Amino acid sequence: MKPHSIERIKIPAGFWAGLEQLGIDTHVVARRAQLPLTKITNTIVNTDEYFAIWQAYSDLMGDTAEGIIKLATAFETAHYPPSVLATYHARDYRDALYRMARYKRMCPPEGLHITEEDDRCIIELEWMNGGPSGPPVLVGITLAFLLELGRRGTGLSLNAMQVEFSQPMGDVKALEAYFGCNIRMGAPSNRLILRQKDLDLPFISYNEELLEVLTPILDRSLDEQKQAQSMTEAVVWILKRSLTSGRPEVQIVAQELGVSDRTLQRRLTDENTSFKQLLTQARHEQARVYLADPSLDIKEVAFLVGYEDQNSFYRAFRLWEGETPSNWRSKQESWRKRLVTN
Repeated sequence: MKPHSIERIKIPAGFWAGLEQLGIDTHVVARRAQLPLTKITNTIVNTDEYFAIWQAYSDLMGDTAEGIIKLATAFETAHYPPSVLATYHARDYRDALYRMARYKRMCPPEGLHITEEDDRCIIELEWMNGGPSGPPVLVGITLAFLLELGRRGTGLSLNAMQVEFSQPMGDVKALEAYFGCNIRMGAPSNRLILRQKDLDLPFISYNEELLEVLTPILDRSLDEQKQAQSMTEAVVWILKRSLTSGRPEVQIVAQELGVSDRTLQRRLTDENTSFKQLLTQARHEQARVYLADPSLDIKEVAFLVGYEDQNSFYRAFRLWEGETPSNWRSKQESWRKRLVTN
């Protein structure tokens, strides 16, 4: 089983209500996504179906940027599922963002990684289990919702410091007007960069009583998901999203999983593996994903999988695949071209 049941994604009923609010016929969306109409009521889909729904919405809107802005601003908070609703009643913007990142694990395939450094808060969008990137409109909506969260929670017209997208997003000027900052296209990853001081802003929608009810329920659901997956799967998933920070330490991974170093290593031994083996596996799998993206040069790929110099990455990759990253990439590109031709 993949981490966090990535092939069983629940689309909240509020999503369809939001589309109807924009005047979009949900049946048209389902048909355009080539899905049975029952998916509107039976909202459990797999990753491919989930992406197809978002792409269909984007196609109907015409411009990706317009689709992002309209849905982000029109969607009513009341339509959110409990895992998202809890974030709108957090104590402050920081509390809300970290709750969002935590509970997003229950709503794959996208995940969030938050880093606070100097005067910035960097929120990077990642895909569970190193899977394929979602359609541009989903990327944009996810980051827009995070800014919308701060605006609605604080009641202030907050702006981002910078937003970075790896794919074209349509009308860039419209997005810059919405986010209130410069938009960088063709970036290595998708990131929302906020002013760290804004994270201290209190939420006017703070509801301590509601959080006391929702938090234990959501935490229990998240714990049940964690227990349902193997320790190996959990460690690999955490390692993949931590590689850019260098060589992840076993202590950090254990802390994130809520276990001691000794317990983590014992459970990995029980599953016939080790932390070192899983780190190698995570680097290998992510290297293949990044090398499949022609916009990334090999030096960038080496950094993204946690190598300080390109030569170390080359040596490791030759051990994994029996050839250099350049040759592997060329063969993959040739294979894709033959596939398109045929």
